[in-house]
Amino acid sequence: MRTPLSKQDITSLKSLIAAGKLLVVPTDTVYGIAADPFVASAVDRLLTAKGRGRDFPSPVLVSSISQAAALVPAIPPLARVFMERFWPGALTVVLPARKDLPLDLGVTGGTVALRQPDQSDLLQLLQENGPLAVTSANLHGLPPAQTVRQAQDYFSDKVAEYIDAGPSQIGEPSTIVKVEEAEYSVLRSGAISPRQLQMVAGKAAKQ
Repeated sequence: MRTPLSKQDITSLKSLIAAGKLLVVPTDTVYGIAADPFVASAVDRLLTAKGRGRDFPSPVLVSSISQAAALVPAIPPLARVFMERFWPGALTVVLPARKDLPLDLGVTGGTVALRQPDQSDLLQLLQENGPLAVTSANLHGLPPAQTVRQAQDYFSDKVAEYIDAGPSQIGEPSTIVKVEEAEYSVLRSGAISPRQLQMVAGKAAKQ
């Protein structure tokens, strides 16, 4: 399936997601492999396809800050500042997850990693379908796919549909930050630099 996505394409993709199937989707960073975050068997299928255990939980991609807010008890002021500055974009923000939601992403320690990607077709799908568990499209330990062909080489028929939007725009994974009240720490370096974070937060990351 190629972009731009039609309404019929979106309807077809939503049906696959509801059935617990896997998709490969374009993001602004690298290609991702996606599943319904509220269906444990779908997330297990995603982790198995990548060759990863549940100790490597999947992030959740959202269409907006308001969609992210529905997954957490509250968005701390610093996290909201990061979201307003870097979303949509290559920053993943880790926050405590709502305990009453059936999110089953792996061993998360009660947290959820959230990102709004800067990719119009994926944002349309997220808006129509709701949040998706999405992690980089690669086998564990190998480079993330930057084209659909690379993703197909990794996953073959383990994925129900591949969405082709051409080569990835950035080609580098997102930066992951964990926000705890007024402090933040960098869990993974990526496309957003420590200096960019510090300029927005007004302070350096907690070591």
